[in-house]
Amino acid sequence: MLVEISHIAPFAILFSLPLALLGAWLLTRKLVHGSLTTALSVLAIVPVLATIGGVLAVSQFMFTPIITTTLLICTLVALVTVPTAIMLGRNIARRSVWEHEARARERAAEASRRELVAWISHDLRTPLAGIRAMAEALADGVVAQPREVSDYAGRISTEADKLSAMVDDLFELSRITAGALRLTLSDVPLADIVSEVVAAEGPIAQRKGVHLTASAATWPVVLGSDPELARVVRNLLSNAIRHTPPDGTVAIHVDVDGQEARLQVDDACGGIPEPDLHRVFEVAFRGTPSRQPVGGGLGLAIARGLVEAHKGTIDAQNHGPGCRFEVRLPLAAAMAG
Repeated sequence: MLVEISHIAPFAILFSLPLALLGAWLLTRKLVHGSLTTALSVLAIVPVLATIGGVLAVSQFMFTPIITTTLLICTLVALVTVPTAIMLGRNIARRSVWEHEARARERAAEASRRELVAWISHDLRTPLAGIRAMAEALADGVVAQPREVSDYAGRISTEADKLSAMVDDLFELSRITAGALRLTLSDVPLADIVSEVVAAEGPIAQRKGVHLTASAATWPVVLGSDPELARVVRNLLSNAIRHTPPDGTVAIHVDVDGQEARLQVDDACGGIPEPDLHRVFEVAFRGTPSRQPVGGGLGLAIARGLVEAHKGTIDAQNHGPGCRFEVRLPLAAAMAG
């Protein structure tokens, strides 16, 4: 046995080793940045070719029945292992891509959470500092005149309302991101939602000198939750009013497109840089200083979460003198069908 091994080993190694080294060179040099499928295919082919090379070398290329059978077996093994390697490579590649994307989303979410905490901490300190200062002034008797006391009390109430609004936004966002949002669905006429929000936001727009209009080609009915849909429209409208200069116009337009209701809010903010358009719905994204909101910057993020909970879509684009925020919601009739 040892004599036979010593006789055939040099031939087997001499012919199989170069093929193995060629495969190793391909994997470590040429295919190091290639696809995982190709690498696994090479990894499956090389051992089979090396085996065939060794068998041919030992037989001195004399195709006896035994050698022919051995080569046929090696070929059949290759026909099985190579497709299997390709299939496994594709599956592993898809899983790797999914894991990479999942890690990227997790890192982005963590960065967004850190940014949110930083912004909220900053924004909470401002009204808290004002409330503390005015409360100390009242407690120390620095402010004693009835008119001044009433003014300070009103300002404290205003700052408390800001704090309450930020806490409400955080609570709503936490429900959305945690999947704890539960909607009570019913047929909701968008005419009622829009008229209610326009009536509430109208005085704010008037004080700023912003013209507010609402129109509709038709007033559709959608399947949704009245309070949540009202919040979506209110967030979009208040955002548009906040970023529109005096004498500018904020316009709401409603119509139907196929099986969807379409609500558009146009403002005169001057536009958003193209790289920032896809980020305006991110938590705590504020963009340029001119678009930095009062509060935690959660309004658009909440609007997106609520729209998606209604199986709808929301989008932003530059339009005319400003931006257009468009919400699409399934019609109640389409959902029932």
